[in-house]
Amino acid sequence: MDELIGQLTSKFGIDAEKAKGTIETVVNFLKTKLPGPIAAQIESALAGGTASEAIAKLGGLLGGKK
Repeated sequence: MDELIGQLTSKFGIDAEKAKGTIETVVNFLKTKLPGPIAAQIESALAGGTASEAIAKLGGLLGGKK
């Protein structure tokens, strides 16, 4: 998640706390809209690794390339 925070701070000029809050808000929203197993995978993907790895994992879950 740190890499994702870094990307948000550099692209949008917001501080790290706001970026982290934004990510948490989006993840919490997705967790309420997606089936439990997929929501758990999103949380797992963001817990470790780089943002690129998380996006790749999520793409695989949603039918994209792995």
